[in-house]
Amino acid sequence: MNFKLTQIPERDQKPRKKGITMVMDKGLSIEEAKNFLSVSHPHVDIVKLGFGTSFVTPNLAEKIEVYRSYNIPVYFGGTLFEAFLIRNQFEDYISICKEFGISYMEVSDGSITIPHAEKCGYIEKLTKIGTVLSEVGSKDAEHIIPPYIWIELMRAELNAGASYVIAEAREAGNVGIYRGTGEVREGLVQEILTQIPQEKILWEAPQKAQQLYFIELLGCNVNLGNIAPNEMIALEAMRVGLRGDTFHLFLDKTFAK
Repeated sequence: MNFKLTQIPERDQKPRKKGITMVMDKGLSIEEAKNFLSVSHPHVDIVKLGFGTSFVTPNLAEKIEVYRSYNIPVYFGGTLFEAFLIRNQFEDYISICKEFGISYMEVSDGSITIPHAEKCGYIEKLTKIGTVLSEVGSKDAEHIIPPYIWIELMRAELNAGASYVIAEAREAGNVGIYRGTGEVREGLVQEILTQIPQEKILWEAPQKAQQLYFIELLGCNVNLGNIAPNEMIALEAMRVGLRGDTFHLFLDKTFAK
């Protein structure tokens, strides 16, 4: 950090197992990625090339290398995994990951229906070649999953070998663990946390109010994802109580008045 301040909450250091921030790259140019990393790389843990953008991104290998030069893992969005799967190209997906040196993989079923035992089978297969993040929740706002089902799915996918389970929200933050307005389904979140370790959940939280909710609930080392590149520094400041929303959160009561 650039100067000393007391009463700053301690952030886990990279490479961290909790308190991770996943940034969603929806189409940055190579130069934009370089500029983004020149400022934000100390705080970025993983970058997701959102949905199927990697299929249409020019100079993909060069762009991935930019992230790799900062020791930041990159992975393809879960929608791309589903696109391969629905075309019966699972083995091709594995080949593409190996070709581009992708060691993190997202297994999701937000756009297609996959029998859950089969989904867990894909997780087990992919853990043999890399780190798996599995996404739970539907991209269909009308498909409401009861809390006990969320818990069952998350537990089974962690048992299948996923390193983290991602709580679905889409890039807009208006489905899954959120209502259409972006409001957190607090009862759902609280119930999930009674059964699933918080350090194993990556909460997609693209909106500032959503990020704030989880920082207030679980502290500065909560796992957050789908963060926009231009919001990365602002989020890190909020994590450590240096944004108005969290200014008093980590101060001793003596100073918090």
